Amino acid sequence: MTTHHKKYRLAALSVLLGAATVALPVSAQSISTLKLGLAADITSLDPHYVNAAPNIGLAHHIFETLVDVDANGQLYPRLATSWTAVDDTTWEFTLRKGVKFHDGSDFTAEDVVFSLDRPATLINSPGPFTSYTKQITSKQIVDPYTIRLKTATAYGALPLDLSSIYILSKKNAQKVTTEELNAGNSVIGTGPFKLVRFQSGNRVELTRNEHYWGTKPEWQQVELRILPNAAARLNALLAHDVDAIEGVPPADLQKLKQNDQYQVLQRTSWRTLFWTLDQYRDSSPEITDKAGKPLAKNPLKDVRVREAISKAINRQAITERVLEGVGTPASNINAPGVLGYNKSLTVEGYDPVGAKKLLAEAGYPDGFALTIHGPNNRYINDQQIVETTAQLLAKIGIQAKVDTQPLTVYLPKAKANEYSIALLGWGSLATDFTLRTLVGTPDPQTGWGSWNWGRYSNPQVDTLVKQALAAVDQTRRDALAQQAAATALKDYAVIPSHHQYATWAVRKGLNYQGRLDEFSFAEQFHRQP
Repeated sequence: MTTHHKKYRLAALSVLLGAATVALPVSAQSISTLKLGLAADITSLDPHYVNAAPNIGLAHHIFETLVDVDANGQLYPRLATSWTAVDDTTWEFTLRKGVKFHDGSDFTAEDVVFSLDRPATLINSPGPFTSYTKQITSKQIVDPYTIRLKTATAYGALPLDLSSIYILSKKNAQKVTTEELNAGNSVIGTGPFKLVRFQSGNRVELTRNEHYWGTKPEWQQVELRILPNAAARLNALLAHDVDAIEGVPPADLQKLKQNDQYQVLQRTSWRTLFWTLDQYRDSSPEITDKAGKPLAKNPLKDVRVREAISKAINRQAITERVLEGVGTPASNINAPGVLGYNKSLTVEGYDPVGAKKLLAEAGYPDGFALTIHGPNNRYINDQQIVETTAQLLAKIGIQAKVDTQPLTVYLPKAKANEYSIALLGWGSLATDFTLRTLVGTPDPQTGWGSWNWGRYSNPQVDTLVKQALAAVDQTRRDALAQQAAATALKDYAVIPSHHQYATWAVRKGLNYQGRLDEFSFAEQFHRQP
């Protein structure tokens, strides 16, 4: 028998830069409202529509999952009190009794089935959750508080999958569209907070769920301020408009650390930033010769060109200068400490001479021209990262135009494969999960490759990932995931750039334990007595 007590501890403590809980010895505060400054925009209130971190961070306040993840990447019970592998293809989940949705209705197995079915019905999602649900072939309600989930083959990763699927009320949500949810209608979960108001691009207002089944948050009201501009976010903290911010501007870290009115928390996060490259079209958008004439073939389909681009990137300079020290060069598609991280992979060295040689071997001795894309309000200094990368590509003969956009504009276009090279950040607690989503051969029937913008496809990688996901034994799963990562990265399926650090600054009188996954959850902020 396999339960949540065995083998689901994903070690991340070794990568902490300073994950100790912030603790400031001051008198208790009388405020009842917590105001948090968020670093990225929230694009949807539908917890099944866009698998993007800002949306997930909000959903966690209102909705809950069967299985949850703590600050250090370890699974723990939430709406399920336990889970057991009955056999190789059957998992049984025991549900928590006495839980009520915000409207007073009871949470039961019917809501679980509905919520597991729903992601597949949202066919226009720019970032679907189906990779977490498609492997379930059948759902059996044993009784109102016991459910059995069947998979076609052995699948040890199911509990971790379900930490990404929020449970909605079937009664309230079965006839509600994403548009209605985004308008604030029927946003009903079982979580510690209820939605009061959503002002797109501005703020979200929440109120405490006074009938919450678990420990009630300290805060009667929560205001999540959407402040993607780093300077504005810092100014809001210094002006006491917010009590804490995430994503502290790198240039201001030292100044804040020296200010006894604030405490700064910093740790390596799970997020890796990398470049996706169009590898499936013979003619790729915005790739031409230097005179502007379309090329006869897509150079990014040649592994030598992809390797040349990787060698052109000076990761050390990017992390030291562009990120101002709040990042580290990446050799893997996942961060250190995550299951499947392959220590044998080394950071690609900066080698413009070698890059030019590879371009010549591939038939591009004079290079070519293209446009590289990225967001300008999502990751740490993301626009500067894109601009710097373009300058580095120019040194090897690739004339790179820069096009950065707000995340709400950027993601739908990237999902529609409008870009040839695009910047993406991804965080996961398991490398096989990441590979399945980012480089797995796209398949709407299985949910694989749902964020595979370059349409990379390698049957060997797919097989290794499937074997890793099937393994209940975590040692075997880790080894297979490492092998899959090495195979994909040898092929330059994507080009890793760096792992970014997560930072928070909180005002005097508060404490918070920084999370590996970078999220800022209001119920985990506490007043210091």
